[in-house]
Amino acid sequence: MLKRKILYIIPARGGSKGVLNKNIRNLNGKPLISYSIEAALEISDSEDICVSTDSLEIKKIVEDSGLKVPFLRPSDIASDSATTEDVLLHAINFYKSIGINYEYIVYLQPTSPLRKSDHIRGAIQLIDSNVELIVSVKETDSNPYYVLFEENNDGILKKTKDGIYTRRQDCPVVYELNGAIYVIKVDKLLEKGYQKLNMTKYVMPKEASIDIDDIVDFKIAEILMNETEL
Repeated sequence: MLKRKILYIIPARGGSKGVLNKNIRNLNGKPLISYSIEAALEISDSEDICVSTDSLEIKKIVEDSGLKVPFLRPSDIASDSATTEDVLLHAINFYKSIGINYEYIVYLQPTSPLRKSDHIRGAIQLIDSNVELIVSVKETDSNPYYVLFEENNDGILKKTKDGIYTRRQDCPVVYELNGAIYVIKVDKLLEKGYQKLNMTKYVMPKEASIDIDDIVDFKIAEILMNETEL
């Protein structure tokens, strides 16, 4: 199999509105970000893994784990308004400046601690000549043909998707981004911009798809880690 040049980016800014220091908060005995670092190290050399952070505290924790942090992210792309594309382009340009060009980026948010290296491998195996963006998904529990409604101008709730279904299992399958894995073709990103990339899916199980946003999510993740064989 042709070996592709892949950069694994783990974004971990210092600020967090929901949970203070979320990316390095302890989860089941170690910092949250450690789970993504360990998964990446199982399938990649350390020099192809980039933790993009603006935080000296996060930098120290990452480097104490044996992974080098190549730069500190500028403050203008470390705010709430900074986009995924900003982070990606900053990393791409940094590596280009030192003579390294990558064909693909695998973007691994640290808020997905139950995503394993096998999941990442599975997404990468879907790469073909037409791929622009592979996103990890789960089958949604909030199916718009069944349980999602919008309120019209008269205050009446109407289904967000037309269809008469009396059982959830009869509804068309609808997928929800789980935030765990993004596989991005670099030249297509530079050509079209992130929002215009064509998406294809990599399906993950519900129990591996938790995306940590608040304290409740931390508790759920810890329960799953202790009680579920993933």
